[in-house]
Amino acid sequence: MHAAIATQAGSQDSANEDWAGIAAPGLAVVLDGLSAPDGTGTGCRHGTPWFVSQLGPRLLTLAVDPVCSLVDALAEAIRQVAGLHPDCDLTHPGTPSATMVLLRVQDDGADYLALADAVLLLDTADGLQVVSDERVNQLAGKEREAANRVPTGSALKLRRRAQLTRALRRARNRPGGYWVAAADPEAARQAVTGTVPGRSLRRAVLLSDGASRLVDPFELATWEELLALLEESGPDELLRQVRAAEAVDPEGRQWPRTKRSDDATAVYLALDEAANPQP
Repeated sequence: MHAAIATQAGSQDSANEDWAGIAAPGLAVVLDGLSAPDGTGTGCRHGTPWFVSQLGPRLLTLAVDPVCSLVDALAEAIRQVAGLHPDCDLTHPGTPSATMVLLRVQDDGADYLALADAVLLLDTADGLQVVSDERVNQLAGKEREAANRVPTGSALKLRRRAQLTRALRRARNRPGGYWVAAADPEAARQAVTGTVPGRSLRRAVLLSDGASRLVDPFELATWEELLALLEESGPDELLRQVRAAEAVDPEGRQWPRTKRSDDATAVYLALDEAANPQP
């Protein structure tokens, strides 16, 4: 297996809230930490970058055991991280959390798990599968539309983004809403999961939504073209193209979005010897 990884903060003025890791042959995860706009709070003194940096390594350590399901691995990792900061208000609706995709490839198939809008591409013998948990995109439509109507960087944009965040938090990690990895292990049991049988998987891509922008919403490439770009030039080139697109639309008029530039992370895995990413 060949692997390549790239991650980049959305702004030089803030820490990267994404986290990605690869362990053992075929085990990879991307965590996309949820930001807390000014005035929305988290109830935690540690912050989202700390949270993803604690959850990611624990998750990989647990998931490397083939007897442990991905759901159980995530539930236990969430439980362990919650135990690291019991003095924080872990019931706060904005407690540090992350969307995620997790993949484990074994001889008899590949298991995957997804929470919220991170994206997993599976290039199989039967075609390309796109896996993402779309529940979050079906919520807070009025607030999302209001935030998208104003240019990024404006004071009004910041207020409407905060309103959108509050609306989404009311639906976060509860029945009928959407689920993310936070302080409640139950989120793991609400994830989108599946298995690619046998040895049909050839390549896989794990993306935070900051990296998947090139396809959705920018529509500057198809998923197939994004996969080809990663095979030919690697994930650094993907992030470069995302940043170039953001730069020509800084106010979000052509491609409405909540942030001008978001943290972006891409992991590329090639199980086929012929698909070797550039270093």
